[in-house]
Amino acid sequence: MRAVRMQAPGGPEAMIVVDVPTPEPGPGQVRVRHEAMGLNFIDIYQRTGLYPLPCPTGLGLEGAGVVESVGGGVTRFKVGDRIAYASGPVGAYSEAHVVEAARAVHVPDDIPLTVAAGVMLKGMTAEYLVRRTFHVKQGQVILVHAAAGGVGQILCQWAKGLGATVIGTVGSPEKADLARTRGCDHTILYRDEDIAARVREITDSEGVAVAYDSVGATTFEASLASLSRRGMLVIFGNASGPVPPFDPLRLSRGGSLFVTRPTLFDYVATTEELDDSAAALFAEIASGRVKIEIGRTFRLEDIQEAHRTMESRDTTGSSILVP
Repeated sequence: MRAVRMQAPGGPEAMIVVDVPTPEPGPGQVRVRHEAMGLNFIDIYQRTGLYPLPCPTGLGLEGAGVVESVGGGVTRFKVGDRIAYASGPVGAYSEAHVVEAARAVHVPDDIPLTVAAGVMLKGMTAEYLVRRTFHVKQGQVILVHAAAGGVGQILCQWAKGLGATVIGTVGSPEKADLARTRGCDHTILYRDEDIAARVREITDSEGVAVAYDSVGATTFEASLASLSRRGMLVIFGNASGPVPPFDPLRLSRGGSLFVTRPTLFDYVATTEELDDSAAALFAEIASGRVKIEIGRTFRLEDIQEAHRTMESRDTTGSSILVP
């Protein structure tokens, strides 16, 4: 089968497509023949070495397809089942992949596998952010950075469905238009406007209950300055680089603020948590409350272009690879 491999961390050119033996599932594992694979910023962090991986290595944590082989002791799935996964192991950039049965979920018949491949990691991230890291409630005002991105679009729609007023930052008027169709009540062009000042203007100086920040270094200051008293900053990505060290006294001076740096894997650590998160996500999609946009589709052999496009922030919605 064809698969992406990387000999050492580096730029997009570090990834090449090679022929490798098709893996066989061991006990507790299944092999899934991919229909599509998800593209996520965590893949870039792993490729560059920000999140180190032992090399040589495959890349990619998310995929969806049909079970074609089942290892010993597996009762959760059978050959022919439609499944998806989002927590690896790394190597999803491939025509087929072996995953732990306990870390994959059934995909309902009314959810296309291409959608499942592009939404599992992003959608379950949105789920834990709005339901568990900070429980968004009706009437609250929230700030979402990169509102037109893959997680951003889902997060905005989900929070809007919970009754929140959503402020989203975006990079262009076109992305602002898209964000408004995905639940944003207000949009801020982060390149042209003072984010915190606009948030204070929109909220009559009160600030937001929570700021969801996947951008990191370049938005950290604005996020802190946008919070209301006892507000929470949730940093769940580093698209512009990691947040620099800061003095915790700033949190007390800012109004007894909270800062947290969660990761999906701690919220779907058990099979039960994984199933609950995926079920909540699929229910939101099936209801129509959350609409999923597959913005770009790349062939496996175009993986270098796919990463360059993601790094340029020239994407909207979810992007996927197809074999």
